[in-house]
Amino acid sequence: MRLLFIGDVIGRAGREVVGSYLPALKEELALDFIILNGENAAHGFGLTRRLADEFFALGVDCITTGNHWLDQREILSFIGDDDRVLRPLNLPKGTPGRGVNLFQAKNGEQVLVIAPIGRVFMEPQDDPFAAVARELELCPLGAGADAIVVDFHAEASSEKMAMGHFCDGRVSLVVGSHSHVPTADAQILPGGSAYQSDAGACADYDSVIGMDKNEPLQRFLTKMPGGRMSPAEGPGTLCAVFVETGRGGFAQRIDPVRLGGRLKSTRP
Repeated sequence: MRLLFIGDVIGRAGREVVGSYLPALKEELALDFIILNGENAAHGFGLTRRLADEFFALGVDCITTGNHWLDQREILSFIGDDDRVLRPLNLPKGTPGRGVNLFQAKNGEQVLVIAPIGRVFMEPQDDPFAAVARELELCPLGAGADAIVVDFHAEASSEKMAMGHFCDGRVSLVVGSHSHVPTADAQILPGGSAYQSDAGACADYDSVIGMDKNEPLQRFLTKMPGGRMSPAEGPGTLCAVFVETGRGGFAQRIDPVRLGGRLKSTRP
């Protein structure tokens, strides 16, 4: 199976670069399943129904989120009914929506997507490791799903790496989101699971993690907010991770993807 995970889409620049490159990537890479983190799509904060529908129209099969999942309150009007949109897995019991779902890929195989959120340097939630373990027991790789992808939305690279090793041999891919900077550690772990600490963001990189650089600089220099953060709106770079699985659902190949904008381009 051929999978693409697209990193955090930030504002108009991120949406436009995804719209520019994804249609061709679908054909070029013969993609069976596409996951996109959309928690920053709506002017940098949250996700709306209209934007979710635009991503689905481009061929996205699943939208994951993270700590900004509730920034646009209208998500509550559809996240309970649309199982293609996932909120963080390890939120308190009774939170609307779901953090895991089993999908059918374009080749007819089953893909389980799990979307936990980290606890280090973030608002504490339930244990993400225990939450992921429960889902893997319910739907193990090879028996319940042909591929399993874990989008770990976390701040600390150490916590992300620990999740990678925790899941190694039980999933197809563990990929980090939230940091908005692509890491150079794409690899296949000893047990056969692909791993990258952060896919990076789809954003204008003449910025501070996708946001117009003036306000973050003001805050760092003076310790005083000058106004609301807003996304940078220059040319965007699409950042993603491509994985091809083989026997048993384990990874045979992992490649970072960077297209457009300011970063050096790389493609599978």
